Amino acid sequence: MLSAHFSIRTFLSIVFAIFLIACTSQRALVVERSGARKDATVLPPVEPGFYRVKRGDTLYRIALDQGQSYRDIAQWSNLSNPDQIEVDQVLRVQPLVEHVPKVVVGGPIRSGVLESKVLAHTPGKEAAKEKSALANDKDVSQEPVKEVATEMHFMWPAKGAVLARFDEAKNKGVDIGGKAGDPVKAAGNGKVVYAGSGLRGYGNLIIIKHDNTYLTAYAHNRALIAKEGDQVKSGQTIAEMGESDADRVKLHFEVRRNGKPVDPLRFLPEKP
Repeated sequence: MLSAHFSIRTFLSIVFAIFLIACTSQRALVVERSGARKDATVLPPVEPGFYRVKRGDTLYRIALDQGQSYRDIAQWSNLSNPDQIEVDQVLRVQPLVEHVPKVVVGGPIRSGVLESKVLAHTPGKEAAKEKSALANDKDVSQEPVKEVATEMHFMWPAKGAVLARFDEAKNKGVDIGGKAGDPVKAAGNGKVVYAGSGLRGYGNLIIIKHDNTYLTAYAHNRALIAKEGDQVKSGQTIAEMGESDADRVKLHFEVRRNGKPVDPLRFLPEKP
């Protein structure tokens, strides 16, 4: 009896061990197949003027990094809801070049076709070159606008001491000290393209677009005075200094050229 009982217990133990090994092997195979599918998904690069959404992106962050208004990107990309974008979605982040039609005047009719001549104001060889260039001109209506950067000069947005300087890897602007409620002023003339708290790490934030090249950003405010869409003047109070999403009261101030952070001290006068 003992022998038979022992044999049954041994047999059941062996079956249970085999079952555990099989389950463990099956789970490992599922993980491996899942990983292989992810590695196999390789998307082509996007064309200039476009951006492919990555995990963790928001339209507000994309707009800041591209130096654009999030509303403009939403319009160019036909987004009905700016708060709903999907991973791998392709957005247009640069405006289209407006196609300017060539001015022509009528000429003699030959073989039923009106011969047209491009207007040229330069005689001789220069006119021929101009006509040739226009004839070979391609339709660039789908190309992004290329702007020539002009150096800007800004005023200090707050009176406090500089707590932290620009560091491209760690600090994308300068941090300026002060007391809660101190006025935060626009560093230059421009339009408020964002006023809110939708960018993680910036707290209550205002972004001003000064031209097609430069943006300035004002973060960690206690209260926002300027509203999105407002036209503001250099020196106008736009917010109150605070510590929203920060470890102390301060103003984090950024200058962005074509969306890329640059050292604000290059554009500011020496402190008195």
